[in-house]
Amino acid sequence: MTKSFPNVLALRDVSIDVHPGEILALMGENGAGKSTLLKILSGDYQPDGGTVTRDGESLVFAAPREARQAGIRVIYQEPEIIPGIDVAENIYAGELPMRGPFVDRARLDALVAEDLRRYGFEGVLPTNLMGDMLSSAQRQLVEIMRALKSGVRVLALDEPTSSLTDEEVERLFTLVRRLRDEGVAIIYVSHRINEILRLADRVAVMRDGKLVAARAASELTQGEIVRLMVGRELTDVFRRRPAVQDRVVLRAEGIRSDWHKGVDFEIHAGEVVGFAGLVGAGRTELAKVIFGELPRTAGKISVDGREASITSPTSAIRAGIGLAPEDRKREGLVLIRSVIENASLAILARLTRFGFVQRRLERRIGAEYVERLAVKTPSLDQEVGKLSGGNQQKVVLARWLAAKPKVLILDEPTRGIDVGAKAEIYRLIDELANDGLGIMFISSELPEILGMSDRIYVMQNGRITGELQGGEGVTEEQVLGLAMVDHLAMTAEQAKAAMEAEGQL
Repeated sequence: MTKSFPNVLALRDVSIDVHPGEILALMGENGAGKSTLLKILSGDYQPDGGTVTRDGESLVFAAPREARQAGIRVIYQEPEIIPGIDVAENIYAGELPMRGPFVDRARLDALVAEDLRRYGFEGVLPTNLMGDMLSSAQRQLVEIMRALKSGVRVLALDEPTSSLTDEEVERLFTLVRRLRDEGVAIIYVSHRINEILRLADRVAVMRDGKLVAARAASELTQGEIVRLMVGRELTDVFRRRPAVQDRVVLRAEGIRSDWHKGVDFEIHAGEVVGFAGLVGAGRTELAKVIFGELPRTAGKISVDGREASITSPTSAIRAGIGLAPEDRKREGLVLIRSVIENASLAILARLTRFGFVQRRLERRIGAEYVERLAVKTPSLDQEVGKLSGGNQQKVVLARWLAAKPKVLILDEPTRGIDVGAKAEIYRLIDELANDGLGIMFISSELPEILGMSDRIYVMQNGRITGELQGGEGVTEEQVLGLAMVDHLAMTAEQAKAAMEAEGQL
């Protein structure tokens, strides 16, 4: 396969195969060519050169419908769900059983119930739930079920676990293994190396639009995969330079909201403060309360020693607070607008004169930060939605650098990006701290929290359960202990009650 775009050679003579009953992991940094290859397989793109062959037959796809008819389905990170109709109708969209001019609802419900029972998702996915009410995990399941009922031969999954809980990940793995055992050829794209080594039979690694290796997963280690992906060893990936100052740039006192029960914390200039916790602990909600996106019912927020009246994101930006949200595509970027327009969103007030944006000034200021962060883009006018995940995250950071905040909130800043881009984001965080920013760093990856944080607050059930100093002395076990302290205490009380009942105490 060969495919080029203006100023970019996306695929360079890539040849790859996948066998029935096999899970082939496809890995590489953002921009390596993985998504382009999947879009050729799905019929979204046509290659400049090369062929797709299935069972010895050469195939040409002029549109995605033709790829689906050939038994090839690609499920992307953002599943295609039809809002306004329920799960059953989403799964059988285009193939609804009819009785005369009407949908045969009884037949439809029976078909979906049998599909869910067969694949072990009975009770997990309510068939009467509307498409726009689905969780990330349920959206993935609807897409997979839609593919399965159409007789899929080759199923490609693009970052399927990026928004799933651990329990949902295990359920997905069970389904993927079952499909492999039934003879489906699986192409599994993920940046999570631990997942790949657990799940895949073979690993194909791409770099700069080329296939650099295709080997049995059992022959590879994490270090070898990283080296193949980035072309170098990633040593000291979490290297930090101490930069903490005495000045407190953010102080939160007695923060209460619908999600929080009195939260107190502070962040110094030049300090990276990690916020750890399990899903539902209230970390993302706390970030949004501080940023004025969610309402605060009590408490005080001070920025650089002065109490700030924060009632909206606009007032938070005015006070010197920036937020790079967890879901950058839905909350952090305007995907159909250009790189330069996204980079300047937080400083439009400075760029506007007589109600109009001064485009030359916007371009000059935005370009400075896009260049500083080494955003890989064909031009400043490129739609930001067409960039890789790592470069999209850099555009979000460029926006806040242009705004010059005193506090920057980073919510899952490395989610869905590859190891090489992660190392760049870590370097940028270190640079920002050394420039004097206070950074509120939220992450679900414990090595990241431990490696990047000067201090760590651990949350559970909307409150802070403990504070740890960063450094080599902190362990994942200590963080998890504080993240589960309520559960552990409950278990101990239950055990004590049971022992008392049996006369052992």
